[in-house]
Amino acid sequence: MSTRSVSVDGARVAVTELGDPAAEPVVLLHGYPANHLSWRHQLAGLAERHRVVAPDLLGWGDSERRLDLRFDYHTEVDRIGMLLDALEIGSCNLFGHDYGGHLALGFAQRHPDRVRRLAILNSRAHRTFVPQWYAIFSLVGLLGRSPLAGVFARLLPVGMINRVGLRGVLRAGVIDRATLDSYLGWMSTSDGARWVLHFFGDYRVPERRDLADDLSAIRCPAAVIWGTEDAYLRTSIAEELAAGIPGAELTLLDGTGHFVMEEAPDAVLAALQKLLARDA
Repeated sequence: MSTRSVSVDGARVAVTELGDPAAEPVVLLHGYPANHLSWRHQLAGLAERHRVVAPDLLGWGDSERRLDLRFDYHTEVDRIGMLLDALEIGSCNLFGHDYGGHLALGFAQRHPDRVRRLAILNSRAHRTFVPQWYAIFSLVGLLGRSPLAGVFARLLPVGMINRVGLRGVLRAGVIDRATLDSYLGWMSTSDGARWVLHFFGDYRVPERRDLADDLSAIRCPAAVIWGTEDAYLRTSIAEELAAGIPGAELTLLDGTGHFVMEEAPDAVLAALQKLLARDA
């Protein structure tokens, strides 16, 4: 395993890589509020036959946090292409969880020639969150767009709020304290909290009709992997993805929640390896 940084949109992005550099690449996109460690249980298994690339998306984990850059959806999707270019990857297997799945779907639709196989795991994808979390993320977006966003960042304990949100998976042993600190430690600084609000200021919560309308245009082999006990996202999103993407295989994991790679690591790895065995 090696870690390095590459430049994406003029900013530093941390990338973890393992496996044969000459092998077919698998790019893993993490979700909120995590980093590449959310894939830690699958890294070694995927690297047995593939070059595995697991970035910390711009702003998250060990990557640079810039207030002068935009984080709207189209810009973020474009950054996936910039990342592949920086890594000299022409096409790849693209697997995304949560926010990473949201970006992966848009990238696969825009750049079908660059995606060999697509996996989406517990992601809002083309839809959005259950009402409670729709309201919460919408409110944070309003704070991020406010002229007083800098003041809110100093007053709001952003890191602690996210820790409270993850205390259930911490108590259940799904993640340990070191992993939690890796995910959220930087948010406890004033600069970190300010960047989170900046990010949400550009983030839009409503469902994406453009993504929904183009599901049938995805022609690469695809897998939809879903923990059915997700408190943020309905399982109907997974069912729509599987029905709308031609030939997509749906794997529903009962008793598993939103953080599916960490809650059901072996089942997720098996589903991803099964996808990789399909002809691209």
